[in-house]
Amino acid sequence: MMPAMTSPSETSGAPEGRQFTRIGVIGLGTMGAGIAEVFARNGYAVTGVELNDDAVGRGRQHLEASTGRAVARGKLSEADQAELLGRISFTTDMADLGDADFVVEAVVESLEVKKEIFRRLDDVVKPDAILATNTSSLSVTEISTANSRPGRVVGVHFFNPAPVQNLVEIIRTVVTEPAVLTDVETLLGALGKSPVVCGDKAGFIANTLLFGYLNHAVSMFEGKYATREDIDAAMRFGCGYPMGPLALLDLIGLDTAYEILDTMYRQGRDRLHAPAPILKQMVTAGLLGRKSGRGFYTYERPDSSAVVADALTPSADSKPQLRRDVRLVGVVGTGTMASGIVEVFAKAGFDVVYVGRTQAKVDGVRATIERSLDKAIGRGKMEESEKDVVLGRLTGSSSLDDLAQVDIVVEAIAEDVGIKSTLFENLDDICKPGAILATTTSSLPIIALAKVTKRPQDVIGMHFFNPAPIMRLVEVVSTVATADDVAETVLALCAQVGKVAVSCGDRAGFIVNALLFPYLNDAVKMLEAHYATADEIDTAMKLGCALPMGPFELLDVVGNDVSLAIQRELYLEFREPGFAPAPLLEHLVTAGYLGRKTQRGFRDYRSA
Repeated sequence: MMPAMTSPSETSGAPEGRQFTRIGVIGLGTMGAGIAEVFARNGYAVTGVELNDDAVGRGRQHLEASTGRAVARGKLSEADQAELLGRISFTTDMADLGDADFVVEAVVESLEVKKEIFRRLDDVVKPDAILATNTSSLSVTEISTANSRPGRVVGVHFFNPAPVQNLVEIIRTVVTEPAVLTDVETLLGALGKSPVVCGDKAGFIANTLLFGYLNHAVSMFEGKYATREDIDAAMRFGCGYPMGPLALLDLIGLDTAYEILDTMYRQGRDRLHAPAPILKQMVTAGLLGRKSGRGFYTYERPDSSAVVADALTPSADSKPQLRRDVRLVGVVGTGTMASGIVEVFAKAGFDVVYVGRTQAKVDGVRATIERSLDKAIGRGKMEESEKDVVLGRLTGSSSLDDLAQVDIVVEAIAEDVGIKSTLFENLDDICKPGAILATTTSSLPIIALAKVTKRPQDVIGMHFFNPAPIMRLVEVVSTVATADDVAETVLALCAQVGKVAVSCGDRAGFIVNALLFPYLNDAVKMLEAHYATADEIDTAMKLGCALPMGPFELLDVVGNDVSLAIQRELYLEFREPGFAPAPLLEHLVTAGYLGRKTQRGFRDYRSA
């Protein structure tokens, strides 16, 4: 067990800080009990306060169940569990917090209820005790005004489950005393948490960025742009997110999500935070997510995570079939994406004809694929004999005429509508009737390419993600002219090559980029406003939301020029003021700070 924290002055030479030995936690619901457990695990004496004996009993059950799970998983011994629970005392009388050095309030998300608690604490706690609220959306400043010493009040937003999640957002108000901030940051660090400090704005860091993204996903579903399954699969397989946005909303609770969004909108007046109308309708109907047994998905029972089929669930009979014969595949392009797509099809058993502008570029594709296969062999993912079989399916050419007999051709050339249009005019003349013409564009209007052909019904988007051999997602994008049998064939073909295909319409960003890049843009605006640092924002999103990369890490990998181009396309398409590229992003691109590829972006990599 970690001993009680020492004062900052003992390690840093700073002015004498507070000694924390006894902690008070008001409210022993899931979150409050979790916070009490965190402190007790680290050797602190904890006093838990609840409204009545029944609530105390429920709080005790929360703690026993949580620590019991830790024992069952071998994370805690029975003796340690008993010792931990022995450090926590329970009461219904707030006066028992008189000797507490640090008090955390974790009651219902009601401003008046919280303010009443902070008024009452005035007559209870010591003058130098620090008071904290665990609110996730309410104004910490307004809560602090209920206390005669608002300078000692701070926000400490733990994430659920508190014993597991390492992120804690520390919210400072305009009157929070610097010493209070320092002492709380040190205290939370001693608990093994990763604290980030931010200002008092509804949503703080994580919720501000997360809920704008979630709300956008709800609007996408509400507008029937894509199914719930496809929206969730797109973000899981395209971005590596642990959960899709609609499944995550069901976990959070749609009522909770609505309240957070509504609070954020009323404070910031950002239209992107105005709750999507369907959210209010679902909450009113009692469709709250997992806790009610039904939300965007239907669950086995209330509080269950097991999804069961409902009226929106695709039937087994609706599984896409190859409505057109696909045996020979063509690929145009010689870059990273084109080479990856050639490899994907060849490894799946298809003969592939790939075309580049010069023989040297064509040879480069084969060399790239050979290196990739050698790596797979080295990792034990492929037998040496398979390599020759895969390479035997490849035919390289520098002439588009060699695509005359392919059943589908996938272009992966420069992201320029003029260059692609010229290619599609040529493919229209060369390819046999019934051949499918597919583009891997990530941002250009596919209908613009279809209209230059005499077969717009055969043109479709196949947006692979980079690197194509590894990333499982393909967005299958139909235009208003795409034939149903073409869309179904491409969906079935994706499954045949081991990809997860999602369907959507032909508009800027498709699913993934339309959800991802406004979120990244919001992060840049947050940094631009000096609300938090890039490190704090990245930490908040990685630890608080379990994302594989923080927004600024991701921007520097993608390339700020690429990100700016996509954001501009989204803004031009939707005319949404909130989608306008952040000026800071434009300035970095103008300066040539494009990210890792130029060794400087939101971070400087020159000395790394």
